[in-house]
Amino acid sequence: MPDLTQIIKAYDVRGVYPDQLDAELAERVGAAFVQVVGARRADGGAGAIVVARDMRPSGPQLVAAFCRGATGQGVDVVDVGLASTDGLYFAAGHLDLPGAMFTASHNPAQYNGIKLCRAGAVPVGQDSGLAEIRALVAAPIAPSGDPVGRITQRDLLGEYAAFLRSLVPLDGIRPLTVVVDAGNGMAGHTAPAVLDVPGLTVLPMYFELDGTFPNHDANPIEPENLRDLQAAVVEHGADLGLAFDGDADRCFLVDERGLPVSPSDLTGLIAVRELERHPGAAVIHNLITSRAVPEVVREHGGRPVRTRVGHSFIKAVMAETGAVFGGEHSGHFYFADFWRADSGMLAALHAIAALGAAPAGTTLSALLAPYQRYVASGELNSEVHDQRAATERVRAAFADEPGVTFDELDGLTISGPDWWVNVRPSNTEPLLRLNAEAPSEAAMVALRDRVLGIIRADGA
Repeated sequence: MPDLTQIIKAYDVRGVYPDQLDAELAERVGAAFVQVVGARRADGGAGAIVVARDMRPSGPQLVAAFCRGATGQGVDVVDVGLASTDGLYFAAGHLDLPGAMFTASHNPAQYNGIKLCRAGAVPVGQDSGLAEIRALVAAPIAPSGDPVGRITQRDLLGEYAAFLRSLVPLDGIRPLTVVVDAGNGMAGHTAPAVLDVPGLTVLPMYFELDGTFPNHDANPIEPENLRDLQAAVVEHGADLGLAFDGDADRCFLVDERGLPVSPSDLTGLIAVRELERHPGAAVIHNLITSRAVPEVVREHGGRPVRTRVGHSFIKAVMAETGAVFGGEHSGHFYFADFWRADSGMLAALHAIAALGAAPAGTTLSALLAPYQRYVASGELNSEVHDQRAATERVRAAFADEPGVTFDELDGLTISGPDWWVNVRPSNTEPLLRLNAEAPSEAAMVALRDRVLGIIRADGA
């Protein structure tokens, strides 16, 4: 048995196939999952779960093993086959069933993983079931004594696409040309179904499903993975470009000039659109999202709510506050009318709808200009021997400066009148993650370099 603490992590199960995550472990997770989520009918009869997978070569074997574990506990399985992660969330919400998505998201080809949720797409994390699953996986699988459950196949792609378009209609948009880089991931499966609408010309890039990622890593947060898309947008004179990660739950934009769009800008745009439909509602943003986001939310009558980084925190706070929308600077966007789950494709539809409704000649860069008020550093990692000591050195360096405030919602955030910096420890590696923002490039660089120098000082 491999070290489960290295595989069953804060938000999901993930590891190298087959060295860490193999068929035996997947079968054990399947059995443990149905025990923890209580996949039974109210009358005590056999219930059901739903499963899906991305395009990774190891997916079919792992899904089959997981299903053996689940059905061995007397639970039926609805297998929807190939899907994006938000497609699995749709299935869990639409069918009101617990779900398991087999994906390693943006990780390289040798990885695979399992994202788990309860009925209604409620996340299963370390504090909401994963710790129990890990404990059960470590013990032998006990038969339930019930008849073995059945596996049925169901194709939900059409229903998924129709549901997204019902949330963000594209009827009557002006003609737009959109380049979509699927990175050989699941957007190559979902984009043709969702974006097949009048007025929209889609230019596909790397739509062939290939879990070996032959063109570039399916991780658009890394600038080098956007270069092909940027060049194609300029070459074709497109109105915008969309880049998705491997399981298509994250979306990044490129504007008509071929320049990357900050996810914080898209968060602001979607927040305004949602507040038009839900005046006065709460909007979630995590603590490394641009300061422009809460400013924009307040200006449009909404209530900004700041939270920690991570989807389980976002979803929990959305439930507590009744928030209509949430955005993270990592490219995750959460929607109350999508079971509070994240959907890269739904975020893309919002961008297309907003641009398509703007007057002829309006560019994406012009549409987003009101949300571009600060300059961000992006996330920078530093390897340190003592995360706490390095963080305390940063705190001490700013302790006596007037007008500076500190908070520890997630790591250490230091805020000035028109700038902020956050230092967060990695949960799995000896790293400190730095994010900084200021009103100008020069101010941001000075702030960034000052804090990096402190973190990376001798003795770190």
